Amino acid sequence: MKTESEIELARNVIRIERDALEKLEAGIDETIIRAADLVMATDRYVIVAGVGKSGHIGQKIAASLASTGTPSFFLHPTEASHGDLGMIVPGSVLLAISYSGESREMVDLLRYCRGNAIPVIGMTRAPDSTLGRLSDVVLHMPTVAEACPNGLAPTSSTTMALALGDALTILLMDRRGFSREDFGSRHPGGKLGRSLQTAGDYVSDRRDDIPSVSTDANVQEVILAVSEGRKGCVAVLGNDGRIVGMVTDGDLRRAMLAGKLDGDAASVMTPGPRTVAPNERLATVIKRLSDNRISNAFVVEDGRPIGIVDMKDLLAEGYV
Repeated sequence: MKTESEIELARNVIRIERDALEKLEAGIDETIIRAADLVMATDRYVIVAGVGKSGHIGQKIAASLASTGTPSFFLHPTEASHGDLGMIVPGSVLLAISYSGESREMVDLLRYCRGNAIPVIGMTRAPDSTLGRLSDVVLHMPTVAEACPNGLAPTSSTTMALALGDALTILLMDRRGFSREDFGSRHPGGKLGRSLQTAGDYVSDRRDDIPSVSTDANVQEVILAVSEGRKGCVAVLGNDGRIVGMVTDGDLRRAMLAGKLDGDAASVMTPGPRTVAPNERLATVIKRLSDNRISNAFVVEDGRPIGIVDMKDLLAEGYV
């Protein structure tokens, strides 16, 4: 059946590219250390360049470097020949990608770097190519078959370039001691970045009034405060403004069943509620609330609530 033959074709692509990666792995040597040394020695940028599919891979490598502590950007060699060479300042390092090593669009860029003492890291299968000869360090990729049936479309070669770029990126991350917190600070829009925010950061962006009542507020006032606050709870504050308790929907239901609706907030509250410190990571807060099946908690600084963390809001906003 054609379906089976097409499945086998797809699997064969994976096999060919896997074999290419195994050859690449076997060839990793001290040259990647030398490449990392060049990058670590610069106080400027790693400029990544490539043409065609190598250019697309280069854009990904530049983005990975930039997001993991190594300032970097992608430069198209053709644009470089038409004025963008000015983006390459002394102290930078060029990472040039060309499987054949003979991309003619790269020549002007390589010659400029050579003439201006800009170190070049070449990523190619041919150390004796133009790219190889003009590079200070060559990250050598093995000669392998492309997974394309015609042996033409870049497949295995681009997979190797991507993996080799990732290897250099992770090596540099390790040298810099780049942490989860560092990563999160560069990804504030992603789920990881959001989870690495502190509770203080989270509530500082939310200007809603904090639902609260005094200890002597009657239960009807408490019910109104819970309803208006839309969080299913209120903080109970002492005369000094510090939190002494918390009243939730559940507390009110229990008070109703116990006939305590004529009392005050102090009589129905949960004293000494769980609170969150402003410097706690949201990931830690979320785990603690989830483990204890708590829907919300007040963020407290110097005993006073400065905001509220609500699991429904966190879920809606993509933190969970």
